[in-house]
Amino acid sequence: MLSTTYLRALSVRARSQAVAKRFASHDAPHYNEPTGYLFGEKPPTPGQKRIKEDWENIWYLGMFGSLGLAALLLYYKPDTSIQGWALKEAKARMETRGEKVQFEPSSL
Repeated sequence: MLSTTYLRALSVRARSQAVAKRFASHDAPHYNEPTGYLFGEKPPTPGQKRIKEDWENIWYLGMFGSLGLAALLLYYKPDTSIQGWALKEAKARMETRGEKVQFEPSSL
């Protein structure tokens, strides 16, 4: 059987959780309600251009400039693989022994 102190602790715990749930949801939502417009910005009337904000061109330059720079750096990065090192090492050892580095198939 369960002891009375254990049952009291459970009932106090259940009451505290019920109180916390009751006070958790109050007032209106604390976020901007959706308007249906992209980024909350109304489209301009026909015949008018959208006016850019000051930071937008800087953001485009920073975003796409850094992507372009990353692409260049990845394209020209040095070969640091173990296979690349082994190929260079094997070619160097073959040249010091006087062997041909290029494979030439024998004629049948």
